[in-house]
Amino acid sequence: MTESASRPSCIAVVDDDQALRESLAWLLESVGLATLAYGDGEAFLAADPAAHDAILLDVRMPGLSGLQVQQRLRERGDDTPIIFMTGHGDVPMAVTALKAGAFDFIEKPFNHQQLIDIVQQALVEHRRHRHERARLEALQARFDALRPKEREILIHVADGMTSREIAEHLAISAKTVEIYRLRAMKALGAANLAELVRMVTALGLVPPLPDG
Repeated sequence: MTESASRPSCIAVVDDDQALRESLAWLLESVGLATLAYGDGEAFLAADPAAHDAILLDVRMPGLSGLQVQQRLRERGDDTPIIFMTGHGDVPMAVTALKAGAFDFIEKPFNHQQLIDIVQQALVEHRRHRHERARLEALQARFDALRPKEREILIHVADGMTSREIAEHLAISAKTVEIYRLRAMKALGAANLAELVRMVTALGLVPPLPDG
């Protein structure tokens, strides 16, 4: 059973207004989402980050501001999508937050359906990122399991070198290069050369091709 099947998605609600926290919890739970509420940024940052699939974060709070909480999350590599909750005068701050990687912002008082729609979009984005991260980690594990010579040959292939050029560079025969390459491609699950290049590029082992 997958994580998404074993528990409902959980939204962190971070706001110093208790009545608002309770109202948002009721609204989100009415559409099948779980919530965890926090009265300030410090309490939220002390919680288990794996518990949250999206974050509703107030811009202005006593103690750490929403922007400071966002910065702390970025520093520790937490990419959980953040939806900022802003008062009327906080839109410039929200724009700053968007530039720093926030998913979206919504102005108080909320349109309930708009809030639910944005949260659902953030959850879709989070699942996509999580799936991509898991796929990349699995690919890295398969690459790491290759023999050193196989890894070296794949990097040269992705860099655009021919089998003959690789053979001369490594002082082995072109036939040996081909045997290593085919064996390594099979281990990675690359069906063809284009797929191999995409995989090696995704691992950051060769620079991506320029756009255009």
